[in-house]
Amino acid sequence: MLNSRVIRYRERLWPGPWTFAATLLLIPAGLLVFLPIDTTIGVVAAVALFAIAIVILIATTPTLLVTDREFVAGRARLPLDAIGSVEAITGQDAVLARGRELDARAWLLLRGWVRDVVRVEVTDPADPVPYWLVSTRNAERLAEALRG
Repeated sequence: MLNSRVIRYRERLWPGPWTFAATLLLIPAGLLVFLPIDTTIGVVAAVALFAIAIVILIATTPTLLVTDREFVAGRARLPLDAIGSVEAITGQDAVLARGRELDARAWLLLRGWVRDVVRVEVTDPADPVPYWLVSTRNAERLAEALRG
């Protein structure tokens, strides 16, 4: 429980394995830059660059959380009573929702390594945002938690 709240759904949007593998390219890049200066400095700098990139990837990984009172996506919070329709969008429809069909006023939490999204309508008349569009690996489960 979080502050005496019932948690209906929780998900961390971890980067995919290929994202972590791609950061390995920082090692030869660091070596290329720093080896001409000194071998020890080159190796230390290359490993440090890789480690810093991994720490940044992990530290910036957002969490999706649905409690009995609110929907939390990263740092943003939306009370459940301000949620209208909820739509799980997968496959090619998710590509369209993130691109051609996207409303410029929408609030976004998108991660390139997560294919599916959920569109959450915002019904608060004081909020200029028409909907949230949030990446998720479990679109149907998140949508059910938000509807429940």
